[in-house]
Amino acid sequence: GEPRDKAVVSTQSTGNVGGDDKKLQMPLRKLQANNITGIEEVNIFREDGSVIHFTNPKVQATVQANTFAISGNPETKQISEMLPGILHQLVGLSSALPKTMKPQEETIAEEDDVPALVEDFDEASKNEAV
Repeated sequence: GEPRDKAVVSTQSTGNVGGDDKKLQMPLRKLQANNITGIEEVNIFREDGSVIHFTNPKVQATVQANTFAISGNPETKQISEMLPGILHQLVGLSSALPKTMKPQEETIAEEDDVPALVEDFDEASKNEAV
């Protein structure tokens, strides 16, 4: 008889999304990362003023390795599009904001300046003790 033709089976999926997730899960298991539930959104602020926004992401973390993994469908938006909904996230974080997003400091008027130290007070106290 004749030999049979071998059927060619394609192992690549369209988009390869599942394969990337499996590649990410193995190192996270080695780091003993735990799932964090109840996170509704994640915003990552970039230096150029844009925000990477995740809605209902899957978040895994390992405190020992100081590692967080965020997976989901990201959207890149401008910070102006996200306001006022993210104002509560920005309160108290001004030191962590990129320099381009910080408000400019106001210059202090000259009359409020503290005068320069002219005397050496240690020397003056030694002279008084004698």
